[in-house]
This record gives sequence, C-alpha cells and structure tokens, in this order.
Amino acid sequence: MKISIFRLGLFFTAGLGFFNAHAQEQEKVKYDSHVLFHPLFNFQPGNEYRTGSGSPGPKYWQNRADYKINVALEEEKGTVSGDVELTYKNNSPEALDFIWLQLDQNAFNDQSRGGKTTPVTGGRFGNTGFSGGDSIKTVTVQQGKGGFVEANYKITDTRMQIRLATPVKPNGDVIKIKIAYSFKIPEYGSDRMGTLETKNGIVYEMAQWYPRVAVFDDIEGWNLLPYLGAGEFYLEYGDFEYNVTVPWDHIVVGSGELLNPGEVLTAEQRKRLADAAKSDQTVMIRSAEEVTNPASRPKQSGALTWRFRCLQARDIAWATSKAFVWDAAKMNLPKGKTALAQSVYPAEDGGLDGWGRSTEYVKGCIEFYSGYVHEYTYPVATNVAGIVGGMEYPGIVFCSSKSRKDDLWGVTDHEFGHNWFPMIVGNNERKYAWMDEGFNTFINFLSADNFNNGEYKSTQMNDLQRLAPIIFRPKADPIMTIPDVVQAVNLGWEAYYKPALGLKMLREQVLGKERFDYAFHLYVQRWAFKHPTPYDFFRTMEDAAGEDLGWFWKGWFFENYKLDQGVKGVTYVEQNPQKGSFITIENLDQWAMPAKIDIEEVSGKKTRVELPVEIWQRGGSWTFKAATQQPIRSVTIDPEHNLPDINPENNVWKPTMFSEPEVN
Repeated sequence: MKISIFRLGLFFTAGLGFFNAHAQEQEKVKYDSHVLFHPLFNFQPGNEYRTGSGSPGPKYWQNRADYKINVALEEEKGTVSGDVELTYKNNSPEALDFIWLQLDQNAFNDQSRGGKTTPVTGGRFGNTGFSGGDSIKTVTVQQGKGGFVEANYKITDTRMQIRLATPVKPNGDVIKIKIAYSFKIPEYGSDRMGTLETKNGIVYEMAQWYPRVAVFDDIEGWNLLPYLGAGEFYLEYGDFEYNVTVPWDHIVVGSGELLNPGEVLTAEQRKRLADAAKSDQTVMIRSAEEVTNPASRPKQSGALTWRFRCLQARDIAWATSKAFVWDAAKMNLPKGKTALAQSVYPAEDGGLDGWGRSTEYVKGCIEFYSGYVHEYTYPVATNVAGIVGGMEYPGIVFCSSKSRKDDLWGVTDHEFGHNWFPMIVGNNERKYAWMDEGFNTFINFLSADNFNNGEYKSTQMNDLQRLAPIIFRPKADPIMTIPDVVQAVNLGWEAYYKPALGLKMLREQVLGKERFDYAFHLYVQRWAFKHPTPYDFFRTMEDAAGEDLGWFWKGWFFENYKLDQGVKGVTYVEQNPQKGSFITIENLDQWAMPAKIDIEEVSGKKTRVELPVEIWQRGGSWTFKAATQQPIRSVTIDPEHNLPDINPENNVWKPTMFSEPEVN
C-alpha cells in the first residue's frame, strides 16, 4: 500500500509500539524465518571418504575402468558389431560378488522401460517404432592368472549383471570382462545418437555404443537407475583404446587422439592438419569440393580402420560419414600447451552463416573455459553436424546440422562446456542433472559475454524480475528432482536455467565475484576426475567462501520458495526530513535474499544501501536509518532487477498524497 510522507510521520514513534505493531503484522505474511534458516539443514557429519568441508576424504576411493574396443560399421546392414574388453579395478573396501554394466542401446526398443514410458505424443527422448538393442553374442571373464571363462550373466532392460563365482577382492583387485556384441543403429536415438541422410551420404553419430560398467561408489554402492532418456550418465574414469572400421570413403572423428593418420589420411590432409595445429585461423582439411573426389581418401576400395586413444575419460563417442567437410584450427591453452579444434559437417551446411564458423566457436569457448574453470584435457575437440540436436561426450560433441549463426554458437558453446561438467567433474547425471546442465549453463553466460567482443552476448537472463513468473511457475519441479521425474516441459528450467541463475545470483548478489570464483575453482580442483555429490559442492562453496548458505540451497535448490521483497514505508526522524529517515522493507514470501535499496531525495541525490540476508533471520520486516537530508522522492528495492521478485509492484515507494516540497 502506498502512503504519504505526512501520514507515515504521524504513525511513526521511536518506542516499542512501532516494532510491536510490525511484529503483529508479520504474523499475517507467508514468510517464516525458522523454516528458511533451519539449523539442521545441510547438517550431516563428514567421514573418511567425504569430509565436512566438501573435499575428498583421506580414504576417498573410486573404481577404475579401462576399455579396448574393436567395432565395424556394416553400412549395408545398418549395424555396428565388434567386441569390448573391460579391465575393471575394485578400489573399494568391499568385495564385489557381481558387476553391473549398462546396455543403453536396449532403451531403443518399444519393449524397453524407456519405450513403455514414452508418451503417445512422443518427445525429445522418445524412440518408438524401432526394434533395437544390444545383441550379446558372448560374455567371458578373467580373474587372477587363469584364462577367460564363460560368464554367468542376467540382462534386465538396460542393465547386465555378471554374477561371479569368485568375488573381486577389495582394495585393488582386477577383473577383465570381454563381450562380443552388435546392434542395429537407430535413426534417432533419443537425441543422443543416430543417422542423418545428406546429399553426399549418411552421417553416423555413435554414442552409447559399447557396454559400459556402472558406477560403484561410497554413496549408493551400485548406481542402477535404468536409462529412460532424460537422465544422462554416471560413469567411471579410465583409458580407452578403440578401433573403428568403416568403408574406405568415410572420414571418422572420435574422442581423443587419432593414432594412425598415415594409414587413413592422404599426405595432403596430414600436411593441412599440421598447418592447422599452428594456425589461429581455420584451415580446410577436406573441402566441400573434395568430398566427392575419391582422391581425398588414401585408398579407393574396401575398408579402413581408424585407431584412437583417449586417456582419463569417462566415455567416448565417434562419428563417421563420406559426406564430411573437415576443417580445424589451433587452440591456445593457459599453461602454454595447444590442442586442435575441428569440425565436420555436410557441404550444404557450411558457409559463414553456418558450420563454416563452427571451429571458430569451438576454439573461442574452449579457450575461455580453460582459463576460467580448468585447462582442457584432451588433444582434440571435435564438433559434428548431424541429426542430434545437441549432445556432449569427452572431446567430441554432436550438434544439429541445421543450426545457424547465434543458434550454432549457443549449442556449440553449451555442449563443449560439458567437457568440464560432467566430463572433468564427474557428477551423477542420472540423478542430478542440474550439477552438469545448470553449472554448464552458468559458465555459458560468461562465455557468451566473452566471445568475439560480445557478438552473441544476451541480456535475456539479466532481468530476473521479468523471469520470476516463469521461474516460479505453479507446476514447477524443485531443482533437486531426478530428471526422469521432472515434467518434460519443466526440464529446461529446472535442470538448466534455474540452477544457472542461482549460481549467477550467488556470484553477483551474495558472495561477490572474487569469493565465488575462488570457491568455484576450488570445487573443480578438488573433484576433477572424481564423483562429487550435491553436498560436496554445497560444503566446498560454504567453506571456501566463508558463508553458511543453507538458506540459499534450501530455498532455491530443494524447494520452490518464492521471493517477494517490498518497501513498506518511510518516516522521518522526529518528523524532520533534514534529520534523516527510517525506511521499512519487508520479505513477504518464503525465500529471502540480501537487499539492495536505492533512495532518491527530491534534490535528485541518490543513495544505495546494501543489507545482508541476516536482516531476515528474526522475521520478515526490517527498518533501517538512512542519512538523508531532504524529503524522499522514492525508495526502490532491487532497483536493477537482479532478483526474481515475484511481485515487483511493491518494490517502489513514492509519496502520493501531497506534492513534493520545494528544494531551496
């Protein structure tokens, strides 16, 4: 309610009656400080595996998985077939009676849980009308000094359990598992993989293409949520060596380093790659004109095997096509090293409005993230144009071939941001999508501001008052919701934008950029190539920044608490504007944030007052004294719209009953 200076002056006294009246009014509002500032929120003791400060404990452990894979693309049949040898090391303190593996291809089938939980209307993660899945030919295991023997295994949907006659002993015992398998390639594999017809050939994007061991950790033991589509992946780290055999006229790109360029590239292509590795400008490796020229391949019949190695990774992916245009450039990393940015795409999608700038985008975002978050860890970064709208894997991402201009920048920047979350910081995407999608969207804000003097800088996420009705939608899911439980229409906000905006507010409105960046970098440093939980992040941020942020995590991440700050009124000291003013602000809904208030006097003088969140610890009303010397023209809380205030109509107070006094 708006009220005049005169009437506020009449009602104001300096005694207890003023505060008692506010205490009575406070009982009518929704805000309850006891709920938000609960002493036992985020109150769990640390242990020898994960400390109370948020760092890995002195006995932290995680298991390891190394892979050797050989596969062939049988283009006429539309299948991939081959074998994988997994070396699994049990670093846990427990003996393992069985090993669980993930067979994600089994989701691409109407009879799978993923198929049966796809609505009749379909959706991004639907894959109906396709009879796919892994065809397992043999499974053998090797333990100790003996040879490989036939395994006892059971397949349940997207999971395989190998039941062992002899448990894998704790603290470093090793088992080898060898599986021969094949699968039919889906045209559209839940926007993770698939095939795209182009004028010069099919683009194959291959992911979830080999049996992968599930994670066994100190939090849940075996992590066994089925693959349904929306939830992504939780994987162990290790080294990969893999060989991909394709028709002679194909180009293959994949995670990691190509080991045999002399066998699969022409002499001219090898020279161009060497030039690109020294060039900040994009160099063509295979031009659009060369795509249909057999001389652009080292042989003109049969098949070629491309050999790759990717170290300290949690997954690998690859793509192949005879239609690929290929270009590349050098990336400059902070510690003096370089890496190669490259792009492959159909000729019809090139040009400066399209994929002709892709490598520039790859180079720009990775160089930024290497400076802000952690140095890029792979020798190559590859952007692939295909049917997948946007999906990330270590050292390689799949983006829509139809993306152009700012859309192509945005999807490239986002997918490569994932090389930090979750490729380097290996959180559980199956349960906590916000720990990779949200963190990544947050760093995307900074990257877009930085790229090419702000060419694609966006201000859409700066006015949080405007976004508040979207953030606090009536049927919004809490951020801390499993992706497969989040309503499909909510996933973009709950997994991506709301957590990203939370980090933005934490950085700019709560901690300040220097303290936030220090704590955020420490979190990445502590948990690089490890498996953090949400609490490891929360505790690291609190300890390193020096704040108890339980109120922040509770209201923004665990609940859908709304924010409604307002200016209730103004009175003058002894009813004399020259002696200063008392200003009362309110917190009217269940979440709270620090308060910024702009005071403008009739002379035009402006004063900024900043108050910490602790003003709301004893209730939802706070009165402070301002050293004003003239009647006040206006008081505005959150003047720059930095907070998602659900009711901005009460954010500005102005006198309305009388005209402003003249200023002498």
